[in-house]
Amino acid sequence: MIHYRNAVIKTDSSVYEPSEDSFLLADAALSEIKDSERLLEVGCGSGIVAAVIKANTNAKIAGIDINPDAAKCTKENGIDAIRGDLLGCIKGKFDMIIFNPPYLPTSEEERTGGWLNTALDGGCDGRRIIDRFLEEAGRCLDVKGKLLLLVSSLSGIEEVKSKMEALGYTIEIKSQERFMFETLAVIVATKT
Repeated sequence: MIHYRNAVIKTDSSVYEPSEDSFLLADAALSEIKDSERLLEVGCGSGIVAAVIKANTNAKIAGIDINPDAAKCTKENGIDAIRGDLLGCIKGKFDMIIFNPPYLPTSEEERTGGWLNTALDGGCDGRRIIDRFLEEAGRCLDVKGKLLLLVSSLSGIEEVKSKMEALGYTIEIKSQERFMFETLAVIVATKT
């Protein structure tokens, strides 16, 4: 069990365990939410970000994860969640979409298989899943909707910002923190 910002989160051994990136994203999301917005957390994992939002705001939040154990864990933590690959099965529009993607650069030899690998493996440059997400996200955002995306210096913060700008988003670094071997940043991208 993890206790964070008025939320109690159960974890599961087959689901990414909340870490510094999870807490950084949850805090950034709380500072961006205006209250009764419609939110979606992609790659919800244990549901920690969604649970913190639910415990501290009136926002309506749901989750989606490719890992069936993660979707189940998120549901057990009181958040509506479904199993799906990024935004492919999402039909509605949201005021905010939040994503802590797999961002670690991973070579073929480093891939381990299984659901935990899926939560970490960002492809050779760390941006394979981020790029797919950004291509899909616009159709799921309402007018002036926002993306909150956690990125790492290991996968190229500037490269991700450039891609977002090329897709027509106005961007801002909401928060940034240095950890042992990387810098993590939460980018807020507003649909224009």
